[in-house]
Amino acid sequence: MASTGQVRDREVTATRLLRSAARASFDPGTEVDWDAPFDPTMPYMPPERISLYGTPAWDRLGERERIELSRHELASLTAIGVWLELNLMQLFMRHIYDLDPRTAHARFALTEVGDETRHSVMFGRLLGKLGTPAYGVPRAVHNLGRAFKALGGGPSMWAIFLVGEELFDRFQRETMDDERVQPVVRTISRIHVVEEARHVRYAREEIVRSMDGVGRARQALHRAVAAFGATAAMEYMVDPEVYRSVGIPPHVGRRIALANPHHQDTRLWMGEKIVPFLAELGMVSGPLWRRAGLVR
Repeated sequence: MASTGQVRDREVTATRLLRSAARASFDPGTEVDWDAPFDPTMPYMPPERISLYGTPAWDRLGERERIELSRHELASLTAIGVWLELNLMQLFMRHIYDLDPRTAHARFALTEVGDETRHSVMFGRLLGKLGTPAYGVPRAVHNLGRAFKALGGGPSMWAIFLVGEELFDRFQRETMDDERVQPVVRTISRIHVVEEARHVRYAREEIVRSMDGVGRARQALHRAVAAFGATAAMEYMVDPEVYRSVGIPPHVGRRIALANPHHQDTRLWMGEKIVPFLAELGMVSGPLWRRAGLVR
């Protein structure tokens, strides 16, 4: 695993990340202009990342309908983000339970939970401002998440954490720099990108450490768990119900999106940083990764 780069001592990394948190942490309650109205002429996400972009169905939509679909797709993506963060916070607290609270490693882990709490509050507030129906994963997946966050851990936990964080990071980095997008959405994206960068660094080092001493059987188990959990974020990122907002039946919209080369490219693009890293660690295999569009 030498090609993954030399893993720094936990305390050295944690101390550096604590300094970063001291310099660059944000209060969404004051950083985001929550009272600013949305501009009805601006999309809520880069149009090229909307699931129907480039299809005949997209061509039939007027500009106002395209903006409306972007509002609902952003709400669906944000709801999945909250679901992931709530699961990961509980997993993370179980991880912290066994750490020495005197260490910088433990202190940064607690700092990260604080960051994630603010992010979930921020995303919840955004969902309220967007004013869409409640989107999210199917009930069966929701309940499986409940089981995993109570029992999961080890390499699969870090793999799911990394996929969830880095998929959203790719999307939000593009969003925050796109002047076509609603300013409130760009500000929220910027806050999340800055604070998540240190979380990703922490998790990338932890997954490498967690692989030490893992036998073939346990690695196969973690690989299977990671395949389900890591791909759920992509599989359910666009709730088919969003298509009702522009008069398209959900099953029709989902079928069009899944067959759309632009949307397929977006899925690959979102995972192109983290999937090779996890593959190098032996954590990527099986049909679920392909079904989610994260590998060809």
